[in-house]
Amino acid sequence: MANQPDPKFPTFSALYNHLLTLPSPLLPPGKATSPTLTSSIAALSLHPTLETAFHILNNDLPSAHFLVRHMQSPPAYEGMFLHGILHRIEGDYDNARAWYENVSGSDVFQRTWPGGKDEALGFIARVEGLKKGGDGDAEELGKRSLEEIKTVVEWCKQRFGEQRMQDASGAWVKADEANRQMAEDMVSGGEGFRKF
Repeated sequence: MANQPDPKFPTFSALYNHLLTLPSPLLPPGKATSPTLTSSIAALSLHPTLETAFHILNNDLPSAHFLVRHMQSPPAYEGMFLHGILHRIEGDYDNARAWYENVSGSDVFQRTWPGGKDEALGFIARVEGLKKGGDGDAEELGKRSLEEIKTVVEWCKQRFGEQRMQDASGAWVKADEANRQMAEDMVSGGEGFRKF
């Protein structure tokens, strides 16, 4: 039997409006803002990009990361962009910059960052400065972080809808051989930003 929506948050709008009352995701949170919301988010069975964004709004980065790992190449630009946002929030700025670079030509990125890639990368640099040296206005950066996520949510809502998605496997992207090899090299060959 499929998960039933949480009676407190039975719709997309009810849960989204509640998530917008939580602190803006900006710096590494350590844990989800409200761990009980994880199951409420999953129970709505939204398109994976929207579910990912909702987990990010709740600072539940492990749940968000699980989902974006299935949307790591074109045409899943929304998932790729959310992957970059997630890494920015968790403080992995080099990885965030790489994801932003990868999606900078996409419609969702251009809608979110009308000033282009330089504006977006400048924002990452300002967040990094705040985390590493306390430089910057946390309130202003938090507002911009929230606006970034809200723009992606609105884009995904228009593109994919807010209805239940019984089978999300159609949203997953199967990497071609070159991307599979690159991922394998990153995990076991010592390539890429992370060493395992």
